[in-house]
Amino acid sequence: MQTSIIIATLFAAIAVAAPAPEVESRQVPYVACSGLYGTSQCCATDVLGVADLDCANPPSVPTDADNFSAVCSAIGQRARCCVLPVLGQDLLCQTPVGVQA
Repeated sequence: MQTSIIIATLFAAIAVAAPAPEVESRQVPYVACSGLYGTSQCCATDVLGVADLDCANPPSVPTDADNFSAVCSAIGQRARCCVLPVLGQDLLCQTPVGVQA
């Protein structure tokens, strides 16, 4: 009887000492734009901070702020978060958090 208790305790100790899964796999994915300014766009021209011209969706899904900037820079545009995209023109846009202006 005592042998089975010792073996059960040994197995429990081994289970507790096992390494945890990688933390990276549990990370929340990058969300470039949220809330009212929820549309991520790559835009060429900013008009007085009110409207942006020649805008389009990023060619690939951004993985972080630097990647968002790089994806838009690769096509000659800037990363922006906008309120209302209409036919390549976007109203009320701002620079995403973490992206250098």
